[in-house]
Amino acid sequence: MQGRSAGLRFRVNIMNAIVNFFTAFDEKLAMLMKAVVTVLGIFVSFAIVVGIVSRALLGKPVFGIEELILMAAMWLYMLGAALASRERSHLSADFIQAFSKNRTLNDIARLIATGLSVVMAGFFVAWSYSLFAWGFEKGQVTPVFSIPQYISQASLFVASILLLIYALRDFIHDASKLVVKN
Repeated sequence: MQGRSAGLRFRVNIMNAIVNFFTAFDEKLAMLMKAVVTVLGIFVSFAIVVGIVSRALLGKPVFGIEELILMAAMWLYMLGAALASRERSHLSADFIQAFSKNRTLNDIARLIATGLSVVMAGFFVAWSYSLFAWGFEKGQVTPVFSIPQYISQASLFVASILLLIYALRDFIHDASKLVVKN
């Protein structure tokens, strides 16, 4: 009997170690994403001001600045979406929660919505990978700096993978709330 207890404790310790590893990894990834989003936000803002001032006041446009702004804005937007998904602060329409006080019904509705998010995120991963692979294969580049287009397309692929991971995490969390309750 004591062998079973030790085996169970061992499995629980292994699971806790895995959860702790992924939690620490997620925290470090979130810090990196926040830093990148901050730098990109500052860059995009500054570059837009420089572009406007140079064109409107100096009469000399900065060639290629739009390329850099577009690349940075794509990564800014996609990493921002991944952060919102991580923090579960993205937009949602929780109609059932607005009309029902039944906690179980609300939890079921949230689980269904999260399940649909997982399915859609899976489609987004497939579609964004296809776009990224196509861009990589075609070798298209921007006109001024010859930056490969797949760099901005990669932002869609990276963000869709992160969205899928966070949607799966939320689905497991929502399902466990229903299982623990019953």
